[in-house]
Amino acid sequence: MTLSILIWLPLAVAVLGVLVPGRAIGAWSVLGSLVALGVAISFIVRFKLGHAGLQFVTDRVWIGALGIHYKLGLDGLNVALVVLTCVLFSAALVWAAMRDWERPRVFYLQFGLAQSAVLGAFCAQDLALFVAFFDLMLIPFYFLIGIWGSGPPGERVRATIKLVVYTLVGSFFMLVAAVATGVLASSRHGTPLTFVISSLQHLPLSHASQEWIFLCFALAFLIKMPLVPFHGWLAEGYKAMPIPAVAVFSGVVSKVAAYGFLRIVLPLFPFATVHFQMLVLIVSLISILWATAVAFTTPDARLVVAYSSVAQLSFITLGIFSLRPEGAQGALLQMLNHALVTAPLFFIVAALAARAGGSELLRDMGGIAFRAPVLAGLFLIVALATLAMPGSSNFVGEFMILLGVFKAKMVISIIAFAGVLGAAYYALRVYIGAMHNRVGPKLRSREITLADVAAIAPLVLVILVFAFYPQFGLSRSQATVKQALAPTAALRPAAEPRRVALR
Repeated sequence: MTLSILIWLPLAVAVLGVLVPGRAIGAWSVLGSLVALGVAISFIVRFKLGHAGLQFVTDRVWIGALGIHYKLGLDGLNVALVVLTCVLFSAALVWAAMRDWERPRVFYLQFGLAQSAVLGAFCAQDLALFVAFFDLMLIPFYFLIGIWGSGPPGERVRATIKLVVYTLVGSFFMLVAAVATGVLASSRHGTPLTFVISSLQHLPLSHASQEWIFLCFALAFLIKMPLVPFHGWLAEGYKAMPIPAVAVFSGVVSKVAAYGFLRIVLPLFPFATVHFQMLVLIVSLISILWATAVAFTTPDARLVVAYSSVAQLSFITLGIFSLRPEGAQGALLQMLNHALVTAPLFFIVAALAARAGGSELLRDMGGIAFRAPVLAGLFLIVALATLAMPGSSNFVGEFMILLGVFKAKMVISIIAFAGVLGAAYYALRVYIGAMHNRVGPKLRSREITLADVAAIAPLVLVILVFAFYPQFGLSRSQATVKQALAPTAALRPAAEPRRVALR
């Protein structure tokens, strides 16, 4: 079984869904997503541990004149992320299938396209192919926000325009950088034009070329995540997205950008990575502190989750640019952890809003726990995981990130610890504000429904499994992470002569 089947199966199911009766389209989409999840699990079961190279490789010439290949593969950087993508899309489609949607066939078609694009971006091993899938991810969310988003039409249009403009600017710079990488590498070394990532690793660019290309890729990835100061689309975009769309966007679409740093930037531009390490660490640190401060004060439950996502993605970037194996492995583990907590949090916000007269403001909630103990229990598990309670997989991920950053830049690590403390405050603030305190003025307190528990409970179960066995993610990434960091590790001693001399 090839990776192409996994990648294109969700889109094929969605296209065939146009022939399915309207009332059955939700169940058909859920069935297709579960089949894709089964295929993804089959790959991770057959995945060989301790092997740093690519597995399950598909390599065909796509556009021969441009040296572009349709090359796919799995290794320690992406195998768990591929399974995670299928898990979150399955949960989101289960949640969506329990509800009615205008033009349901088109709605589920957008989800199928989105899942195929995300899986393609994670599996792509050709730079041009990665850029194609990266840009393809934007199209379904353009329609999901514009047609099925929440809020007045004017707000949805404004949110859609902001998201598209920001992302297209980043995509333009990434396209320029990708083309320049292939062209400059081939001309510098006198080889045929190629965009295959493994081939480009053996065709190093000059230091000057690496620097400006690095900045182009970094801009595209930081906008997609987003980190401060590239977050201008975040608040309106997250508020306007329908709940299943924002769950997968925050859970896995934003992770494609973080993954791009490990897959593309560190191996291909090691000199620029070391050169700009401190710049990215400072941006990440500012983003952690800013997002944490906003999550402290915003009255909107959905935006608390959104800004907590910015803080967590900043931690992930911090771990990657520690350029230490502990930090990078912790970042990969935290990609999984964050996705597993942020998706159920958005579903829980929707459940709380349904009990508060449709309002997502914390002041309209409160007192739900006494009449909805199952919902309160599920929410408590997710909230404790969000604040990285010792014993949770999130604790392991954040600990490894801070350990890696501490070894690289001790002061950055110490300041970043404030973000860990802040997460405890805003996670408990949302939980206590919604579950306890005074009863909200519009509150209709009732137990969690089957439509909610079907999407939330499986994700909570996976959170608990990861808490007991975080090694599931760590054991599969260790060898590949060391390989990805090898080019920058070779440059670090030369880049830090002053520190060595002072010792």
